[in-house]
Amino acid sequence: MLRKITRWALFTVVVCGGILVISGDWASPLLWTYLAGVSAVFLYALTALDPDLARERFHPPAPSADAGALVLIRLTALATLIVAPLDMRFHWSAPVPVPLRAAAIAGSLGAFLFCFRAMITNRFFSPVIRIQEERGHRVVDAGPYAVIRHPGYAGMIVGVPLMPIALGSWWGFAIASVYGLLILNRVTVEDRFLRANLPGYVEYASRVRSRLVPGIW
Repeated sequence: MLRKITRWALFTVVVCGGILVISGDWASPLLWTYLAGVSAVFLYALTALDPDLARERFHPPAPSADAGALVLIRLTALATLIVAPLDMRFHWSAPVPVPLRAAAIAGSLGAFLFCFRAMITNRFFSPVIRIQEERGHRVVDAGPYAVIRHPGYAGMIVGVPLMPIALGSWWGFAIASVYGLLILNRVTVEDRFLRANLPGYVEYASRVRSRLVPGIW
């Protein structure tokens, strides 16, 4: 538990504190509300996460089947976290209306909660695309996985682009939209990989037909 609390404190200081410092906006109730929510959601995820999955997420033992694309995804996420607060400081883009920011705060936090719920349900929720043979990798069809095949990615595609809107940055939203497109492509890549390599996945896909949006795709 101490290690989890340490990771949460480090995340809060580096990510949430970094956004505050870069933006220079220490008096915004909207900003404080969102960052407090992000910190709370991350604490929930860390405390509920299986220790074995935590090791897989923080220290995967093998490279991803899409290693190059994963680098781009991480760089785009990092760029979003830097550009959005810089936009807040220097006002590069037009102001985001307060009601829209408030809606984005709720939507982003809800999407992250959904993503972490998928992570907690699926003990094989790795940041890399691989078959975790040493962990007894199998198909998970419980919880949100009974409705769509990639609920974690669904949460990321919604939550990350809404983050810069919650912060008040259109430029950040533009970069985060690229992140969303990269994750959308990863859904296709991972789904194809799992069909070819994970026993039982083809049968699962025949039962749960939607990848991200129930009844649509």
